[in-house]
Amino acid sequence: MNTDLMSLFDADEATVRKVLSETLAGADDGELFLEHAQAEVLSFDNGRLKGGSFNTDQGFGLRAVAGEAVGYAHSGELSLSALRRASDAVAQVTRGYAGSYAAAPQRTNKKLYGDENPIGEPSFEAKVALLQEIDAYLRAKDPKVRQVTATIAASWQVVDILRADGHRVHDVRPMTRINISVVTGEGDRQESGSFGTGGRRGFGDFVTAENWKQGADEALRQALVNLEAIDAPAGTMDVVLASGWPGVMLHEAVGHGLEGDFNRKKTSAFAGLLGQQVAAKGVTVVDDGTIEARRGSISIDDEGTPSGYNVLIEDGKLVGYMQDRQNARLMGMQPTGNGRRQGYAHVPMPRMTNTYMLSGDKTPEEIIASVKKGIYAVSFGGGQVDITSGKFVFGCTEAYLIENGKIGAPVKGAMLIGNGPDAMKRVTMVGNDTKLDTGIGNCGKAGQWVPVGVGQPHLRMDQITVGGTQA
Repeated sequence: MNTDLMSLFDADEATVRKVLSETLAGADDGELFLEHAQAEVLSFDNGRLKGGSFNTDQGFGLRAVAGEAVGYAHSGELSLSALRRASDAVAQVTRGYAGSYAAAPQRTNKKLYGDENPIGEPSFEAKVALLQEIDAYLRAKDPKVRQVTATIAASWQVVDILRADGHRVHDVRPMTRINISVVTGEGDRQESGSFGTGGRRGFGDFVTAENWKQGADEALRQALVNLEAIDAPAGTMDVVLASGWPGVMLHEAVGHGLEGDFNRKKTSAFAGLLGQQVAAKGVTVVDDGTIEARRGSISIDDEGTPSGYNVLIEDGKLVGYMQDRQNARLMGMQPTGNGRRQGYAHVPMPRMTNTYMLSGDKTPEEIIASVKKGIYAVSFGGGQVDITSGKFVFGCTEAYLIENGKIGAPVKGAMLIGNGPDAMKRVTMVGNDTKLDTGIGNCGKAGQWVPVGVGQPHLRMDQITVGGTQA
């Protein structure tokens, strides 16, 4: 496909730019966001291809920003008449307003991923054959396997961002992902395990026999561990979080509270705390959209600002927020490359990219050995967070007892309950093994979903409330 989205309009670029300039006259900021997106999902379940979908979507979003107000209109029709209708709607917000159009974002030459569309290669037949092979491999590994679900997904997004000052930027964003879920059973009891991996690359990096077999083995291992798990105890106890995916708790309990819009509106538990100690010393949290080919990485955000390496908490002190252009301007700060949107039908807002905690100086073995009685949380499933209060609840999908400094029996039904800012102050040991997740994160906010990454080293957190199922 031709990736020049302007060529899909039924008018030349000069005419489109004239409408854009007229629309944004008097605005503080705004842009025309053009998008073409493709997505394919194939799902294999119980020995057969259960579902398959392929979608193509394209359109534009037109935005005008006037102070705290935003006018936004979108259309799936790339035509001059649709653009003029959108302009009439959006211009209402700037009527009688005399703003000063903000300077364009700084340009960048960095490119964190290739342009290749991962949907076409390998072929549909090869993908189905791979899903069948994964299913057969797992069923042959252990007689306890009762169900195997494997999914392959790919997407390809092309965006163009045009501003009234003539600034234009372009990005092509590939994405792939493989998920494997296994249910094992013994008698009447069944338990599950899962593994997923992906990123902004083609399938060649994920579908080698070595890679998918490692993922399948990990999903089966987790399911078999959970099949032996005992009911989790309840109470207040010390908790050790493993490295990697458990950073999803950091993402939810702390990350969302550090997004600019919540802090400008003072609805975040971290509002007004810049420069203050909000976590234990030794805790440094960053949001980094610049890691090559990671799921949460973006060469530019959806306003055209280059992504960045942004330190949020440094040695326990709050030093920054994640910002889009509007909230940064209203707070007297700089955009950080975190203005993201799900697609052309959505307004940009401050969103995370890859959010993780940096390493400390303790080994994982030291951290576990320091706990007399507690819980070792290796993986999380779903969770809930209240941004204003910071309260969270997270369910563990793999966890173990720690007894006298040693990892004990696996447990099921463990829930970690707490308050994000308070939990960060309960960190007493930070591991030296920061690791990012395997490339499976999706983040929801205000009805929009974007891909993200999470990560952290092993952590010890003292006196955390654990909800359990033990009688």
